[in-house]
Amino acid sequence: MATRGVKQLTKLRIFFCEHGGSSNNIRDYIASPAIIQFATKNPTVEVIAKRRNGKHPYIQAEYVTGYSKQVCIKNEETERIEKVVTMLNDSSGRKITKITKPVKTDTPSVQGVWTPMLDIANKSFDIQIKN
Repeated sequence: MATRGVKQLTKLRIFFCEHGGSSNNIRDYIASPAIIQFATKNPTVEVIAKRRNGKHPYIQAEYVTGYSKQVCIKNEETERIEKVVTMLNDSSGRKITKITKPVKTDTPSVQGVWTPMLDIANKSFDIQIKN
């Protein structure tokens, strides 16, 4: 995902075990041409594959903002691994914040679905701002 034309993902690290059964599919993914295609499509992303013997595999993504995301891919199929890589590439890395209070504004706007059937050109409106 790009924010103001700047690609947000900078590094994609893939950690896997050489011997572990939970890393079978990620080893197949690394050996396949899919990871090379991803790297050529995204030249601004640094793709790193690291061995981490005796541990479950995961993918870690680092973003321009300094945030990082980590996704466990233990026993995941190759298609799911491709979806995870695409999801990490398409996300901005920002934390999701829940809006708990109603949003208030000093400049109210007209909201709703616009249709060409609306005949509001010759009508007057009385707008009052309450504090």
